[in-house]
Amino acid sequence: MRSGRKIFKHCQAFTESMVGKWNMGADEMSECVQDFYQHLSEHLEVNCSSDHAQDVMDDVEKYVMTRLYRYVFCPETTDDEKKDLAIQKRIKDLHWVTTEMLCSPLDEEIPEVSDYVSKAIIDLSEMELKQVPKDKLRCRTSCSKHVFNAIKAKTNKTVSADDFLPTLIYIVLKTNPPRLMSSIQYIIRFGNSRKLMSGEDDYYFTTLCCVVAFIEKLDAQSLNLSSEQFELYMSGQAPPPHWPKTNGASSSSSSSGSAALSQVHTRLVQLKELKERQGCVTENAGQLKSNLIDWTDELEMQNLSSATAIGSAAQSAIDSDIIENELLPPPLQP
Repeated sequence: MRSGRKIFKHCQAFTESMVGKWNMGADEMSECVQDFYQHLSEHLEVNCSSDHAQDVMDDVEKYVMTRLYRYVFCPETTDDEKKDLAIQKRIKDLHWVTTEMLCSPLDEEIPEVSDYVSKAIIDLSEMELKQVPKDKLRCRTSCSKHVFNAIKAKTNKTVSADDFLPTLIYIVLKTNPPRLMSSIQYIIRFGNSRKLMSGEDDYYFTTLCCVVAFIEKLDAQSLNLSSEQFELYMSGQAPPPHWPKTNGASSSSSSSGSAALSQVHTRLVQLKELKERQGCVTENAGQLKSNLIDWTDELEMQNLSSATAIGSAAQSAIDSDIIENELLPPPLQP
């Protein structure tokens, strides 16, 4: 079985070779990384249990992609940045969309629901900060679980896809996560394909891709509006019907101001949590190298001990021959 040190050296050599190819196309770099995952995974599955192999592959992905991140995330050879700006503007233009228009059961007036919504927004925003595809997926999965809990807190029943999808659309619109398209493409290109195509991470990631596609094509019919209404709201020429009137009483202004202050406070809390979570990235990165190096099994240690014992035995045999040869006469002198 290949030791952790050998795997680490193999990963190190691979990343060094990839750094020299930083100007290669994104698809070509993706193919190289996926081939590396494939060959190493097949070797590990032959020599150890599937669970152990998966744990090692998780560490391998973390090491490789942490070192390659700045070369392969949103590379200049792609139009990822252009897509990021396009979806960000699209979501910004749709800021007026409500849960009612999307037929979502969400009710943010309920404190518990509002709390879950805030947590979902934090997880979705944090996805951009992660450098490892698996960690980005975990943010996405955690966000979805908070969405489920937010719906349950309101409906107190089993959450269906008809409730989950429109609610997730609303969360994405409300969050407007930075570099969303770059994160999605990064996961597709450089995440371990075997991990990506299985489990709940795959389901939630696929759902996110569907949500983004829906937002890109969202129109008046999707929101049960007329084309005229949709264009007026998109252009900002008219406020949606649920917005408060600007000529309302002072109590309305006070309520609006309180809501704004509450939103600012919520954002500050979110930023604080993001900072704390980001601190964990640096702390955990230091353990990555040792995790790969220290990964070795008992068999390797036994082999090392056996080799040492054989060497000692051989040395003893040589020494014994020398002792027996002490009885020979001294060599002739010239």
